[in-house]
Amino acid sequence: MATNIGMMDGAYFVGRSEILAWINTTLHLNLSKVEEACSGAVHCQLMDSVHPGMVPMHKVNFDAKSEYEMIQNYKVLQDVFNKLKITKHIEVSKLVKGRPLDNLEFMQWMKRYCDSVNGGGLHSYNPVERREASKGGKEASKKSAPQPSSTKGSTAAPRPTSSHARRNSNDVPSSVNPSNQPAKAPSKPSTSVAAYDEQITELKLSVDSLEKERDFYFAKLRDIEILCQTPEIEDSPIVAAIKRILYATDGDASVVTEAQAMLSLDPKEAEALSPIAEASEEKSGSETQKRKNILNTDVDAAGIITLSPRQRLTDASDVHCSGSPLMTY
Repeated sequence: MATNIGMMDGAYFVGRSEILAWINTTLHLNLSKVEEACSGAVHCQLMDSVHPGMVPMHKVNFDAKSEYEMIQNYKVLQDVFNKLKITKHIEVSKLVKGRPLDNLEFMQWMKRYCDSVNGGGLHSYNPVERREASKGGKEASKKSAPQPSSTKGSTAAPRPTSSHARRNSNDVPSSVNPSNQPAKAPSKPSTSVAAYDEQITELKLSVDSLEKERDFYFAKLRDIEILCQTPEIEDSPIVAAIKRILYATDGDASVVTEAQAMLSLDPKEAEALSPIAEASEEKSGSETQKRKNILNTDVDAAGIITLSPRQRLTDASDVHCSGSPLMTY
């Protein structure tokens, strides 16, 4: 019995049309989109179809519109999962928003589970009768059976056409063609709109899939960056090479070559190439120069203090004789 299946399982490659056909056939519904089952009521009845009597259908609300009402249905579904010891996690916050990809993935898992229970057999299950016990179940059953209304429309349609034919019995047959054209014209826009809706749904699914893939790989790169910032390994050559690739601003292939060259260098040379090492060397050099200047100043001051008065006078006379501007009056 399948409870937790991997993302690469064949269940997640089942098409949307096949999922819809399976739902409508199993529960006698007429859904046109998978996200129409986002309220959770359909999921509850699917579990009831493979485990008769396990789901309290009187607590299921097929007329749920708000997120609060939908969450109540998912609570019923979660209780059923707990009773059956199913460890599948239900992402309620995503499902209630009606996103096509999230609802399709969960419905694919539902089909995989239902097929694994006794081969998907329903055991003479009556979905319409079971649905009537839930709130809004009768309305859902009426919406799923539009055949009587279509037959009435077909029987009522010939009456105005027959009366129209009586009035225009003496008209030329060419006048009949314009009356037939408006009846056929609406069928073309309806098919084009349905095709556009299908394309929009497919684009939404692809966008959602690309967003998930982007977030997945970005999280991986962020984890690598955090690992490279660990103090114990931050100054190693291999981390410097990895950072060179991570922080490259262009798609030049030479970046990989440069990173490999950094690995082939000695650790001392690699540190010399590292911006952090250069900054530390400049800082240490400046500090060394400051120390030398301070030391020379101290030595000169000490030398002046230790000079005798005669030596000081001799130095002053030498400066005066040399024409220094410091000794002019």
